[in-house]
Amino acid sequence: MGKPDAFIETKRKNFDKQGINQRLGHFCEFYLPLAEDELRQQASRCMDCGVPFCHSFGCPLGNLIPEWNDLIFRGHWKEACELLHSTNNFPEFTGRLCPALCEAACTLGLNSQAVTVRQNEYSIVERGWSEGWIKPQPPRRESGKSVAVVGSGPAGMAAAQQLRRAGHAVALFEKAPRLGGILRFGIPDYKLDKCIIDRRLEQMKAEGVIFEAGVNVGVDVSPAYLMKRYDAVCICIGASVPRDLPVPGRELAGVHFAMDYLVQQNYRNAGLAIDGPEITARDKHVVIIGGGDTGADCLGTALRQGALSVHQFEIMPRPPACRDASTPWPQWPLMLRNSTSHEEGGERRWCVETSEFLGREGVLTGLRGHEVAWAPGARSCQLVEGSQFEMEADLVLLAMGFVHPRKMGLLDQMGLKLDARGNVQTDAAMATSTPGVFAAGDANTGQSLVVWALSAGRRMAHFVDAYLMGSSNLPCPDLMSR
Repeated sequence: MGKPDAFIETKRKNFDKQGINQRLGHFCEFYLPLAEDELRQQASRCMDCGVPFCHSFGCPLGNLIPEWNDLIFRGHWKEACELLHSTNNFPEFTGRLCPALCEAACTLGLNSQAVTVRQNEYSIVERGWSEGWIKPQPPRRESGKSVAVVGSGPAGMAAAQQLRRAGHAVALFEKAPRLGGILRFGIPDYKLDKCIIDRRLEQMKAEGVIFEAGVNVGVDVSPAYLMKRYDAVCICIGASVPRDLPVPGRELAGVHFAMDYLVQQNYRNAGLAIDGPEITARDKHVVIIGGGDTGADCLGTALRQGALSVHQFEIMPRPPACRDASTPWPQWPLMLRNSTSHEEGGERRWCVETSEFLGREGVLTGLRGHEVAWAPGARSCQLVEGSQFEMEADLVLLAMGFVHPRKMGLLDQMGLKLDARGNVQTDAAMATSTPGVFAAGDANTGQSLVVWALSAGRRMAHFVDAYLMGSSNLPCPDLMSR
């Protein structure tokens, strides 16, 4: 590394953010990037640690983190941009949305604050766009083969771009009116401005990827037609079936799945018409059930909409403030995490279970719940006697995760085998039970992270290319070793 003692001399510095009152007034991104000299100082903290667990263990994409950190420090931004893109099609997505598994595995994080890997990644790719270094890369020759990619989320976008660059004719199908999948309509704009997706789609369009937005495969187009028309079909439809809470009062107006709520706000921001009743937190007492990222997204959205109060319930115990001994370095640590939404307001409660929704004339007015206790190592919880409570609520958002992809339509008509959890079953080469059909991302693994979806999409592209051509020069992230 260019400055071996920088990790001792230089302290970690994160991006600044707009003030809370300011950012609650809009749905735009609110991070304030560092100046170049500060970014180079932060990159210099990357150690000559011998075994870089950040990319060999932490990153599903295998990003060459020490190498491009050193290039930043030396001011070789263009080379850093090229190296970053050698393992990641869309670092602007992971630079905004990834929880930074790499930083959890950073050697410096053993006894100090980890290197700012995610914001360095963000800085490289944004510099690449501003300097005009990121250009379309159409294939040098056509293969004569064709591929349909169903689902335009991170896995589908990565697979489509890789396969097109290998020379195949690629069509990217998306049932929503615009491409991007969960990136477009599931992630709030304040975390990912949709122009970030659009500029990458323009690159893919210039490379020759055909876009088929507003086409629901299994409804508007039959899977049989795709299998006849294309030499291979890639399934990247995500895990869109949400986990429900079947308690008394679930049918009341005012109880909604979190994703239905988040999608509506993204539709509003995009100027698109909303189908069905409007879901809004304005002037309402809101309860979010589920303590993960989706719940945090609901919290930030509800605060921006003008909720009177917001409570977020989590049935699990409050995590420890620091890394728990059960998840030693370099594993992803069990510990309390506060998102930017938690900085903005609302109240979080742990070890809380909702037992009933209350209503009047079919409309939600509140809920009943109680506290629970977890014995060490137990897989089920026990009611804490005397802890029952009632709470006023005009809007309840169920943000308890997703269980598997939707079976009706595409999967049923293709007759694909599913695993015990209801996900699309594949072999080691990501091939399904139907010849010529492959699957990747959440549809194959269950609910996961954007970085895992990107890695899976790239990996699937390698195997699809090999299936079509006999061998492949496309990179193949080694997911099995992580």
